[in-house]
Amino acid sequence: MNEHSLSGTPSIDGRVTCFVCPHGCALAEGQWGLCRGRRALDGRVVDDNYGRLTSLALDPIEKKPLTQFHPGALVLSVGSYGCNLRCPFCQNASIACAGPKDVPWKEVQPIELVELAESVRNQGNIGLAFTYNEPLIGYEFVRDTGYLAHQRGLVNVLVSNGFVNPEPLAELLSLIDAANIDLKGFTPEFYDFVGGNLETVKRTIATLAATSTCHLEVTTLVIPGKNDSEQEIAAAAQWLASLDPTIPYHLTRFFPCHRLTDRPATPVADVHRLASVARCYLENVYTGNC
Repeated sequence: MNEHSLSGTPSIDGRVTCFVCPHGCALAEGQWGLCRGRRALDGRVVDDNYGRLTSLALDPIEKKPLTQFHPGALVLSVGSYGCNLRCPFCQNASIACAGPKDVPWKEVQPIELVELAESVRNQGNIGLAFTYNEPLIGYEFVRDTGYLAHQRGLVNVLVSNGFVNPEPLAELLSLIDAANIDLKGFTPEFYDFVGGNLETVKRTIATLAATSTCHLEVTTLVIPGKNDSEQEIAAAAQWLASLDPTIPYHLTRFFPCHRLTDRPATPVADVHRLASVARCYLENVYTGNC
């Protein structure tokens, strides 16, 4: 557990408020936040899932998905448990909706993970991807590991929902070489549906787009009857283009899972039709799961 975390501000009743994301969980001693990865201990909010890995795999970089960052390379992908959104369609619910008592995990220190990443360089590995659950709820582990990875000439990849406050994100900007941010939808109502807010995610995307050392791509999972209107995809694409028309934008096909099983998989034709809409504004639009 890392000691150098945003400690939060104690309140009059002894609770301490977490500053990592806009939820601002006010936690009593020993209590976990909504994300189940952060906890109040000794009057501070700490990264309770620090180095607790539930998932580890050597993946193609395109699986993140990143299409224009070292194509053909592999990246050592790691995840822990917990998430600060509650998407009913979560594809990694077994870890993202879990806490420390719900899923097996193994504690791995940053230097151990970096050495493991180095050991598979001869297999095509270029670095580390923080992914699977929401990595930014444990931004301290991303920061500490990312710093060591850069010292060894490895790249750092972030796959995130983007629901984070500016301060922790700022600590990572010089360390993240590439990011894919999930833009869940492009209406406040859709973000109510998943338990976040659109403006925070837009701010994260805009910050990364303005960071010259970070390659940015964005993904939207297209869900029938939820975020699949041409107007919504056009608005998202037009806004992304206002930041940079070359941002790669991925539109991916939904399949029923977790708690959203009341609708069919997204028709392939719909994904391609919406991609055509997005291409009116963006130069690089890709379809996934088709």
